[in-house]
Amino acid sequence: MLVKVNYLLQVKKYIKLQDRFTFEEFLNEVKKKFGLTANDALQVFDETNTNVEEDIFQELVQSNPQICFTVKCPPQGLFSDLDVSGATSTPSTCTDTLSNSSDVEGLERTKLNLSASSNFNNGREITSAEKAKQIVQNALKEKPGGLDVLEEYELTKTLKHSTRRQLVNVLVSHMTEVHGRIPTLKQRETYALGIVSLFPALRDPYSSKGYEHFYDPEKGTGFISWRLKTLSRKNPKRVYLMSHETGGPSRRRKIEDTEQLDGDACREAISLLLHTADETEVRQKMKQTFKHRQELVHNPERSTDILKIFPRFLEVKGLVNQDFILLFNAETSAKLLEQWEMAFKPKVIEEAKSLTLTAELQSHISAAEKQQSEHEWDSDISSFLLLLHLLPPSAGRKKVKISPTDAVDRLVHFHKSCTSIEEHLRVREGHQPYLLAVGRTKKRIDNFDVVVDKQLIPCARATSLSAIDELFKVHYIFNLTYEESLANVYTFLQTTVYNIDVGLTSESPRVRELRVKLLNDV
Repeated sequence: MLVKVNYLLQVKKYIKLQDRFTFEEFLNEVKKKFGLTANDALQVFDETNTNVEEDIFQELVQSNPQICFTVKCPPQGLFSDLDVSGATSTPSTCTDTLSNSSDVEGLERTKLNLSASSNFNNGREITSAEKAKQIVQNALKEKPGGLDVLEEYELTKTLKHSTRRQLVNVLVSHMTEVHGRIPTLKQRETYALGIVSLFPALRDPYSSKGYEHFYDPEKGTGFISWRLKTLSRKNPKRVYLMSHETGGPSRRRKIEDTEQLDGDACREAISLLLHTADETEVRQKMKQTFKHRQELVHNPERSTDILKIFPRFLEVKGLVNQDFILLFNAETSAKLLEQWEMAFKPKVIEEAKSLTLTAELQSHISAAEKQQSEHEWDSDISSFLLLLHLLPPSAGRKKVKISPTDAVDRLVHFHKSCTSIEEHLRVREGHQPYLLAVGRTKKRIDNFDVVVDKQLIPCARATSLSAIDELFKVHYIFNLTYEESLANVYTFLQTTVYNIDVGLTSESPRVRELRVKLLNDV
């Protein structure tokens, strides 16, 4: 049976009772529901402000199941004569004080604060609830869209269905960034507890914990679980990943540039970027909005819109390098261009000669040694194709292993300059970035573009080594996963050439073995 109870003149809740309940059991349930102590003395009144005593309570409930009782817990007799409307039934010194609504609210807040320490059964639960509440509150203040949720609840004391979905999306995004793609059951429960602690009106009065509709730890169901399942279905085919504390493109990195814009100034800069024709101004505003851009690419709700919000990547050359330098530094950015030709390329060629020499492999070696014909790639691209043979694709999620030959087109695709690029992009499958080399022959490339989601980002220079450099960097500035068949090659470049996240990144035995051979001249 459910009995409606009004406490502190305005807070109403349902009390759940067994069929053959006693008056004492009713009072105990009221104390639990409203966070009162066992020693609090309660008075019960009906809707006419008539005091309800034990001998007539059950009869009154049975005759009028819709009745709403009012309970009072007067500290030191302060509310002993107070009726439901806030007036007194007998003359009292409290009459003038309580006639002012603001004073009544102040007294109610005082009572709520006094009972706050009893909201849970013990101090450990109080601490857990407060910590969970703080986690949710901080997440909403930090993440885009979170402040809208807080403002709506502040105004209406509830949330629309669309806002509730936004609340869950924001918090799941924060949860996966902090705890990884698969949060533990305890972490999911913490966020659910934090929601109902921060937004009491969202607590379910029919459930034992009050937050099972957000996450039920026993059944593994709820809005949070649904959102996590949705993301898990999307992400295997997406190029945009949520961040977690591992090495590689998806790792969140601290940005300390003091010239970064935020708020209205950032929005104004983004608006200006859409219209200005001054490339110098474009580079300046892109630099000042870099931190905001990184927030977007690490937000699974916004990451796919990055080239719509910042379309100048598609027009102005060099913006990829500029962002990469801001993310790391100029020294790291220059490592491939400075070291490949002298430190790595000759050793890669020599190591490739130890492989079984097929006709294809022999052709790549000849091209890398600058003996190629018009139908072969230039020396630099050929050396990377040799690296692909030294670090062949591993079996991916589908457990299907492809050959280095099949993986070449996922690294660089030759497009004859007289044919339609739009048609190529239309029929091309897959999401991961790759190089599009446009020219008359493979040896004579007019320009390179990095293809991201079927859009072309022009490379700063028309040299193949510079183009491969930008292809690698695109993964970091847009938070893109490595193409599975090229993961060994990209990981080798990341750790061995650029020296990024060494020791934090999972490397295959082949990658480690090749590094040992090349660096130690084994």
